[in-house]
Amino acid sequence: MTIKTELHEYAYRRSTTGPYADNLDVDALIVGGGFGGVYCLYEMRKQGLNAVIFEAGNDLGGTWRWNCYPGAGVDSEIPEYQLSIPETWKDWTWSTNYPNYEELRAYFDHVDKVLDIKKDTAFDSVVVGAQFDTNEGKWHVKTADGRVAKAKYFIIAAGFAAKRYIPEWPGTDTFKGIIHHSSFWPDEHIDVRGKRCAIIGTGASGVQITQAWGPEAGELKVFQRTPNLAVPMRKRALTVQEQQDSKAFYPELFDYREKCFGGFLYTFCERGVFEDSPEEQEAFLEQLWKDGGFRYWLANYKDYLYDPKANRVVYDFWLKKVRERIGDPKQREILAPVEPPHPWGVKRPCLEYNYYEQFNRPSVEAVNIKNNPIKGFTETGIQLQDGTHYEFDVICIATGFDITTGGMTSMGLQSIHGKSLKDEWKAGAYTYLGTTVSGYPNMFHLYGPHGPTLLSNGPTSVEIQGRWISDAIKQMERQGVKYIDPLPESAVAWKKKINELSDISLFPTTKSTYMGGSMPDKVFEQVNYAGGEYAYSQEIRQVLPQFKGFNVVKRQYPN
Repeated sequence: MTIKTELHEYAYRRSTTGPYADNLDVDALIVGGGFGGVYCLYEMRKQGLNAVIFEAGNDLGGTWRWNCYPGAGVDSEIPEYQLSIPETWKDWTWSTNYPNYEELRAYFDHVDKVLDIKKDTAFDSVVVGAQFDTNEGKWHVKTADGRVAKAKYFIIAAGFAAKRYIPEWPGTDTFKGIIHHSSFWPDEHIDVRGKRCAIIGTGASGVQITQAWGPEAGELKVFQRTPNLAVPMRKRALTVQEQQDSKAFYPELFDYREKCFGGFLYTFCERGVFEDSPEEQEAFLEQLWKDGGFRYWLANYKDYLYDPKANRVVYDFWLKKVRERIGDPKQREILAPVEPPHPWGVKRPCLEYNYYEQFNRPSVEAVNIKNNPIKGFTETGIQLQDGTHYEFDVICIATGFDITTGGMTSMGLQSIHGKSLKDEWKAGAYTYLGTTVSGYPNMFHLYGPHGPTLLSNGPTSVEIQGRWISDAIKQMERQGVKYIDPLPESAVAWKKKINELSDISLFPTTKSTYMGGSMPDKVFEQVNYAGGEYAYSQEIRQVLPQFKGFNVVKRQYPN
């Protein structure tokens, strides 16, 4: 079967009125209807600006409309993983501390009910071109279905995972069974009982699908290039009462999450690994493991992401905990090798609840393709380089995304100098403050390149950046500014800062989503601000209200 690989394949025009109208002219056009887009629309409305959202999906929710694969759920805990806007949480409760995609969709329906977001949202609207007119002071934005809209402010809230990545294997369209990318998974249920199934990739999606399919599939092969160094989720039910009792503290909690490194309600330990004795290390790591979630990652010793010896202590504890859960020695070595594949924590770990136990089933097997990659697809299955052929009925391609930058570079963005962002960023991404790009006036982005993005909890990051964008726009309106454009030297200085923060750590030791992603032809570079949420928020705030580092062009008034 032929699989969909591009957003524009979903483009569809629902109406000719409201946000779907031809020649729309608004103050602000926002791309993306997930956390970032909803928050920015809320902020624009507060200022009395006329704003709309263009969303490529068929409903609100961003990643949670696309990622409906089996087992899909969030890896950030409640109450951190939600908007801080009081109307959205005061009458809302969750069933669990780690909601699945269905509950997150219901949450976005609730957000729409209390904030009326959809009236200003055009769905199935895929942006394929955009350029700023310096004379007019407006962006001209084109969609795949042929509409053109104008806006003074252009806000890209497409997130880090808008552009899917599917390796160019020969024969994918000749496979006669069911095949989909995890992020283009159909809404209808695909029954895998008694079927021969494959999952290609062991990132977050691969781990979650393995947990869902392991108990059901007749046979499951999980093709792994690099082991996922996953940690326990500790999912539990939440009562309505315990949530209502804690809501009095929500404003303080939402404020506190912005002070913590990753935007969660905890941050790194004040001690280094070797300030503790081996017994104390063991007790401390055991407590983090028991508490679960990302605590083992971002509430761990303060030096383990910087010092290889400290990191090895953290890896070895992880190894001991995971290996005792896997029965077969061969599977154990594939999934949890004695020698680390990379320093622990330099890739965002996945949260799991029974991932490793799946490989104790006789029907489930991890297949190591590190040195024996997939050569291509046949009508009946997958062939490896050494000639091994596996037959399948259902295949899930969980190979991730053109991470962090791909959403922006695939939008057809053109600078005022006549260059495309796609070409400009081929040799590396340049932004200023992780919110603006030189040569693209009045264009803002959030939860994308050079913000805390992948090192953080999404809602925390988008609110820090979304408020900054809103305040920048407020100052522009107040100061009579036609447009702001970051100076090229500002972007160079910001890139230097991004690299300095990264280079003192162990992040550059490993090809990962933090360092440009897994696409073979993509530049190896840090694309996240690695100094934590609070330091980031303090840095970007220093630029306002004077717009330091920008070329500021004022409106000209007739005499």
